[in-house]
This record gives sequence, C-alpha cells and structure tokens, in this order.
Amino acid sequence: MSQRILVVDDEPQIRRFLKIALEAHGFEVVEAVRGEDGVAKTATTQPDLVVLDLGLPDFDGKMVVQRIREWSQVPILILSVRQAESEKVAALDAGANDYVVKPFGIAELLARMRVLLRTRDGAAPVTDVSELRFGGLELNLATHEVTLDGESIRLTRKEFELLRYLAANAGRIVTHNRLLTEIWGPAHGNDLQYLRVFIGRIRAKLKDDPADPRFILNEPGVGYRFLES
Repeated sequence: MSQRILVVDDEPQIRRFLKIALEAHGFEVVEAVRGEDGVAKTATTQPDLVVLDLGLPDFDGKMVVQRIREWSQVPILILSVRQAESEKVAALDAGANDYVVKPFGIAELLARMRVLLRTRDGAAPVTDVSELRFGGLELNLATHEVTLDGESIRLTRKEFELLRYLAANAGRIVTHNRLLTEIWGPAHGNDLQYLRVFIGRIRAKLKDDPADPRFILNEPGVGYRFLES
C-alpha cells in the first residue's frame, strides 16, 4: 500500500510540482491550502507524513504544528522560504520533525522524507486520537469543537485548551501549577485565581455543578481531576 503524504501549501505551483514528483515515486498525495484544512485533513485522512508551509493564508504554519501535536505524532516536515535560524528553531520547538528551505531539490526532499518515514515505521505503534468522549461530552481535538449531549458548546481558545488538558489526563489529579504552566506559561504558575475563573466558566458552560460534578472534580489545595465516567 502506498504511503500517504499531506501537502499543506497555498501556492498552487508548489502543490502541483509536489503532487507530480511524489506520485512518480509511489506516494499518494492529499492537498490542503489553509492551515485549518490541514489540521482537519490530518485527522480525516491519517497521512503518514505532513509536508507543511509556514506562510498560510489563515494562520502561521507553526500553529498548525501545535494543533496537530495536541493529538498526533505524525511526522511533520516544514517546507518554507523562511531561512532565519530563529524560524527553524521555533518550528522545531513547536513539534516539527525537519525543516527544508525553498527553493529545494526534490532529491533532498525525498531523502528527508524517507528518514522520517523510516523513523515512524520503526517506532512502536501509536494510535492518533482526534476525539475525546466522556458520556455525553465530546471534544474534537482537530477542529476544537465541543458538544454536550448533542448540543454545541462555545468555548474560547484558552477554555478549550484547559478542558482538553484535563480530559486528556482523565482520572488523574492535575495540580494547579501544572495547569497554569501548561496553558498560560511558566510566568503564570502561581495565578490560582486566574485558573479558578476559567474553571468556573467551563463548569458554567457544561452545566457542571461543583457540588455534584459530572466532569471536573476539585481536589482542594491541590488541583482538579477530570472524571472518567
């Protein structure tokens, strides 16, 4: 079975060139023009590797990497005109596996791809989960959509990230400091009141009674625990 490559790039000539070249080497190619579409197609088409441009029309490619890394370890190869070392470091820190600068030679690109694909093939099997379900609550990690008992719930980006982190660690106590550091950064590690406000907003939107919680349990003086059932 041929390996599937997702190409996320807004330049039609680059997509056309890559499609012809990659298909000639036996790959199946899926295309996306926008970052949002790239995240969604990573979930729906399950590519073996993502080739990603940084300069996309809706948001920066580094955000695409971060969004994908919330739920998937698929290899990501950046293909960009940006040559600055700071750009390369930022993309790799976000979770990209490799970085190739445009203009590029197809032989070098294929060699880099083969390395990433061999690494993935040799790794222990990983099941990418793009949805989390707990009773009537569903979180789509690719689209950032939340539904409760079939009804759409509107969360801000930070509210979603906080709920996702708790849900991804369901059954475990997550400390106040860990939540603040993961969602807002190390500088906010002691902003406990800030965290309480956001937890309160999420509970209100999920109609989650703190006295009789369905989803988020308060562990006094320590943190919060997302209930598995």
